[in-house]
Amino acid sequence: MHARLVRSAAAVAVAVTATLTWAPAASAQPSEPTPSASAAPAETPAPDAGSVEITAKDTAGDVLPGATFLLLDSTGQEAGRGKTDALGKLTFPGLEPGVYRLKETASGSPLHEVVADQDVIVTPGATTRLSITDPFKAAKVLLQAKDDKSGKLLPGATVNIGTGDSTLLTLTTGSKGTASGELPVSSRKTQFWVKEIKAPAGYDLYKPTKTFTAGPGAPVTVTVTNAKAATTPPPPQKPTDRPTDKPGDKPSPSKPGKEEDVSVPSASGTPTADKTASSTAAPAPAGSLAHTGADATPWLIGGAGVLIAAGGGALIAARRRRTDNSTNDGSSES
Repeated sequence: MHARLVRSAAAVAVAVTATLTWAPAASAQPSEPTPSASAAPAETPAPDAGSVEITAKDTAGDVLPGATFLLLDSTGQEAGRGKTDALGKLTFPGLEPGVYRLKETASGSPLHEVVADQDVIVTPGATTRLSITDPFKAAKVLLQAKDDKSGKLLPGATVNIGTGDSTLLTLTTGSKGTASGELPVSSRKTQFWVKEIKAPAGYDLYKPTKTFTAGPGAPVTVTVTNAKAATTPPPPQKPTDRPTDKPGDKPSPSKPGKEEDVSVPSASGTPTADKTASSTAAPAPAGSLAHTGADATPWLIGGAGVLIAAGGGALIAARRRRTDNSTNDGSSES
């Protein structure tokens, strides 16, 4: 019985020895390395580390929660990422001094745009505070110019659109009578004015100034109406000072006119004219060529005949008057 117990104890001792010998060999390479002494400073910020604190707002001054930012170090490696809280704030702590690149990847609002990337300088033991202002998305403006009667769209209308004393946008309607553009807004509801500075061809300028309201990223339609320009009748012709000559007004060569001088007999019985008659025909009217000698011959002959006839008639009349006077004198003497 004793011998059996001794043999059993010896067998257990051998099994235990084999187990102890095998176990250390299996656990010689642990699955996770033990942190070394040099990794400890990464978990605990160095005494000269700095930080970046961000506050996100919009142009109206309201804070923007949920805006996402990414911070990159000078080598382009990610040094931090996060979103702003309910107060619009986000902090990147434990940063080594140096120059970083801040990128806004999302505004957290459907009404706002993200800002451009910017550099951030981190100084030892200090907090760099940044105020980020996200702009509102631009409003989409559609301009229409119409005929005030028919509603037909009109090309060629130019308008200015602005707010306050500033002109923000100038649009000209194209061949379809419309034009579009983006209008920057500074609040959730911004009031603008529109004024036409050039009317479509054949139409009067739309003089009133219209106002409208636009919101961030929202479409808005602006319409101006134009009335057709009044047609101006041609100005009446001014009367000329020169009288219009009518056929028959001019005296014929055989009959003297009203202003023509008539010859009267002289004391010697030779007819004379009140005015010295020219030996040639009257000068040609202005603008016509002078008559040649051959062409003036009939006129000269006719004029001479008239003068002779007039002189003869005057001479006969003078002789009759003398005869009558003589007769009267004789009868009175008797």
